[in-house]
Amino acid sequence: MISLTSEYTDAKGRHARGWLFFDAQCGFCLRIARWVAPILARRGIGLAPLQDPRVGALLGLPPAELMREMRVLMADGTHSGGADAAVALARVIWWGRPLVWLAKVPGMMPLLRHAYRWVAEKRNCGTESCAAMARTHS
Repeated sequence: MISLTSEYTDAKGRHARGWLFFDAQCGFCLRIARWVAPILARRGIGLAPLQDPRVGALLGLPPAELMREMRVLMADGTHSGGADAAVALARVIWWGRPLVWLAKVPGMMPLLRHAYRWVAEKRNCGTESCAAMARTHS
């Protein structure tokens, strides 16, 4: 596995607290990434496309699984995807705390994961990975 500190630094050469990896070929994903980029940057979280070849090696995931959902990798090596990634990001944003609290309600994480998968399946993007994902979930 590639070391986070050797491979991923922010634009000023500093090591990030964590990373949000997103599908840069998905318009919906790109709009959200652009919206959250300054919010996360203030908290030391960088953004990078899932299409970067270092990301698959870093997370140890095959391309088909990698492109299924957004991923978050924290500096301590923990990583998560989908709804779990959204909750991980909510932990570092003060106004995201309600999502963290909601996720702690018994039975809520499976519901959040289902909702995330539903949105991910409906997103509009022209990439081969999206077409492949739609075929596997049909």
